[in-house]
Amino acid sequence: MLVVGGVIGSGIFRKPGVMASQLGSPELLLVVWVLAGVITLFGALTNAEIASLIPETGGQFVYFERMYGPFFAFLYGWALFAIIQCGSIAAVAYVFAEYSTQFIMLPEASAEVAAWSFRLPFIGDVTPFKELGTKGLAAAVILLLTVVNYLGVKFGGIVQDIFTIAKVAAMVLLMLGAFLLPTGGTVSNLTTPSATIQLGGLAMFAGIAAALQGAFWAYDGWNKITYIAGEVKNPPRNIPFGLFWGMLIVTGIYVLMNVAYAYVLPIDDMAKSKLVAADVAEKISPGGGRWIALAVMISTFGAANAIILATARVYFSMAQRNVFPRFLGRVHPRFHTPAASLVVQGIWSALLLLSGTFDTLTDTLIFVSWIFYAAGAYGIFILRRKMPDAPRPYKVPGYPIVPWVFVVFSVIYLGFTIYNDVIIYRAAIAAGQPAMINSVFGVALVIIGTPIYFFYRTRKKNVGQL
Repeated sequence: MLVVGGVIGSGIFRKPGVMASQLGSPELLLVVWVLAGVITLFGALTNAEIASLIPETGGQFVYFERMYGPFFAFLYGWALFAIIQCGSIAAVAYVFAEYSTQFIMLPEASAEVAAWSFRLPFIGDVTPFKELGTKGLAAAVILLLTVVNYLGVKFGGIVQDIFTIAKVAAMVLLMLGAFLLPTGGTVSNLTTPSATIQLGGLAMFAGIAAALQGAFWAYDGWNKITYIAGEVKNPPRNIPFGLFWGMLIVTGIYVLMNVAYAYVLPIDDMAKSKLVAADVAEKISPGGGRWIALAVMISTFGAANAIILATARVYFSMAQRNVFPRFLGRVHPRFHTPAASLVVQGIWSALLLLSGTFDTLTDTLIFVSWIFYAAGAYGIFILRRKMPDAPRPYKVPGYPIVPWVFVVFSVIYLGFTIYNDVIIYRAAIAAGQPAMINSVFGVALVIIGTPIYFFYRTRKKNVGQL
């Protein structure tokens, strides 16, 4: 439930339209979703061996400490806080609030206030007050779920189970409606390319890389179960089990959802759609768009809960190692949860809402995430050298091919992402529009953690001398 619930959030409802405009082919769209699922599964299988070898609360922070030492581990933990996980919480809550406008009217700032922006050197423009009503409701959702998880992991787990079942059921109903109702689509839509979007050569690879960014956002979250490994019964068995079967379920659902989208809507109609699922539901059943809006709200609420539940354990683990403020390592005396970490995480996630739009947040955090995903997969080779005789209840199948495929693919993907970001930024500036180089923004947030690390390192030495 944690893997499926943590992965399935807003991406499958929001990204396919953008991806269709980047690819212009229904077949290529499906290939990208399958490719992203396979590569993500390779990463999950590789991570599962590490999780079974080191079944401790803290997840990849602990793994990186064993692989590369305390500095790299700290940068990862800082990146989680600065953008990866807090940004994910903000982005998912943002989509929840976005779709709530189907049912309620949210107040917004005046046009002058909403348009105000400021420029960060070498990064781009930030518009903090744009869609202020949406951001305000998203902040309220973050606060509510932080309180839920503050009260106990069991309570948070119950919420997770309920919302995971509800959102998967809603997706299954949409797929059945697309294929079974007489108002559905046609098989020819699955093979008819775009009349206007034609890709070839380097442009095709750039388009695939851009589309993969959307797909990887939809698949992101598969590693969250490793953050609470120390609180899972029989982790050497259950962590790999949850990762493997959870990712197979998610990949199957995503591919079927996109087949349903492409079956109902021609690729050019998909490319123009901001919310493909709502357009599909509206076509097969009048008023279906509101039901899909409700499904998206259910999905994003559950996904935000999964992220909040799992990630606070990383800051908790870092604080216990004296590389983060000590109060973040305190356990609530009554609820036995990392209460301080949850509160700080909630505050920063709400502040990140002001940094930009949904796409800015997701593109930035996915780029940074895949830097560490690549490093984590490569770390399996390091651990096999450092700990050759350690018991490994689970070993990644296809070693060393599976982890090497994941590492090489990650490096290529990151390179094309930087290329796309620069091209898009230049085009926006030339058109006189505000823009941001998302990959540079993400790296900048990570680098900010360097002086923080050395501050705590120096403090630890001084305390030791005293």
